[in-house]
Amino acid sequence: MHIVLQIIGWALVVPLVLGLGKAGRFKLTASIEVLAGAGLVWVKEIPSFLVRLIALLELAGVAGIILAPAASQFLGLAWAGIWGVLAAAGLALTMVVAAVMHIVRGEFKYTWKANLSLFAYAAVLTAVLAALPYVA
Repeated sequence: MHIVLQIIGWALVVPLVLGLGKAGRFKLTASIEVLAGAGLVWVKEIPSFLVRLIALLELAGVAGIILAPAASQFLGLAWAGIWGVLAAAGLALTMVVAAVMHIVRGEFKYTWKANLSLFAYAAVLTAVLAALPYVA
């Protein structure tokens, strides 16, 4: 059963890395003007350091869902498993905050698919990682 959970966990990591990893890298490296031109108009309404902080948090979460489970599964570092759970939960929380922001701004009709799917992947990954024995 644990091997099935591990496979499911790694399968859930892929869309999160592709979605949030790409978004985080884009927000971190592109100028505010480029981000706004790409449709992220909200970046002009908040301080640029906050945009970069969001990007770093997304990238830290992505690193956490890769490195922590790998460290505990392949290197035997049982204490690292909880960091994967926390990283996945942090990504889920990030998507909740993003959804609230888009609802307030009236953009949710354009972003709901991405918000809800990434939230679902992160929430299920949190549960899967928490169910693995090395977390306990």
